[in-house]
Amino acid sequence: MFSQKLQILKEKGLLREIKDRVSPQGPKVKFGEREYINFSSNDYLGLSIHPYIIDRAKRAMDEYGYGSAASRLLGGGSILHKGLEDKIAQFKDTEAALIFNSGYSANTGIIPAFADEDTAIFSDELNHASIIDGCRLSKVKTLIYRHKDLSHLEGLIKKNAKRKIVITDTVFSMDGDIAPLSDIYKICKKNNAMLYTDDAHGTGVLGNGKGALAQFNIKPEPWIIQMGTFSKALGSFGAFIACSSDVTEWTLNTARSLIFSTALPTCIVAASIAALELIEKDSGLIKRLWENRDELSRRLKDIGYDIMGSETPIIPIKTGGLENTLRISRHLHKKGIFAPAIRPPTVKEPRIRITVTASHSDEDIERLIEALREIKPLNNQ
Repeated sequence: MFSQKLQILKEKGLLREIKDRVSPQGPKVKFGEREYINFSSNDYLGLSIHPYIIDRAKRAMDEYGYGSAASRLLGGGSILHKGLEDKIAQFKDTEAALIFNSGYSANTGIIPAFADEDTAIFSDELNHASIIDGCRLSKVKTLIYRHKDLSHLEGLIKKNAKRKIVITDTVFSMDGDIAPLSDIYKICKKNNAMLYTDDAHGTGVLGNGKGALAQFNIKPEPWIIQMGTFSKALGSFGAFIACSSDVTEWTLNTARSLIFSTALPTCIVAASIAALELIEKDSGLIKRLWENRDELSRRLKDIGYDIMGSETPIIPIKTGGLENTLRISRHLHKKGIFAPAIRPPTVKEPRIRITVTASHSDEDIERLIEALREIKPLNNQ
């Protein structure tokens, strides 16, 4: 049934394949017998293999077992689940928090829970697919504003709806740029709109780890909802919302992806608690991350590459088209560097998406620069 469609994808260079590691996640990974420098991971602080986190997960497994066996509402959770929610609320400076099984399940559960027939949603055009699907599932009027275009956003808000929800990624995962939250905050406050931020790539990275609101010195308010994940800079798994207690209680009673999902295993919850503790204790991890980010972005520009407005450890390289993107990715692969091509429909414009972490060494960065120097950058082709 799908063989012809798969052949078309292959001919267009859009057929994807899974590559499974035979090693832990980290700055270096192994596929089969060969080791690669890994520039594709969202493990920004290297916490997925941190001994402290692994030990806490093992201890929780010894005490609570592994599987949760039921949803939170049916007793599948443990006291550690509540402990993580208290910890993330304290970390994000909110009244309460509620954990979800993934960022995708959070966005597709929370957004429909907030929207009713009198609601209009205003969503940045480059928001993550999970936000797009959450808006679709809400079945309410959704207006897309041009990427980070504040005039367009404000113009749409003034013309639409009694209840308004503005939704934006804080860090855009394929472009590495940051939403102008200070101005979006002002627009929401002026127009009595709720602000929903997806801080998946901001938590642990921006604001000394606290996330995007802290980066912009915005105090959490009852009409601001912060969604984030434990699966990127925190090196664990799962997601959360941090907000007022009323919002978390409403979400608990209405978000289908929470109500009808088995609870996260307790060992994963314990790992997330440990990750938050590490970030609070060791700001050197975040400092190292940003030193690596600034060094790599500078070096890429020096050898003539366009990093497409990146402001974060997500550094996309402009390639000029699909064929060239695949060529560069294959070249990097031959040089022992793992940086897969990013292609449509994930993005409109193909690119190599480099993510640098605190765990990368100076030698790792040098290896990447030398490999890229061997291929002429876009403006020299």
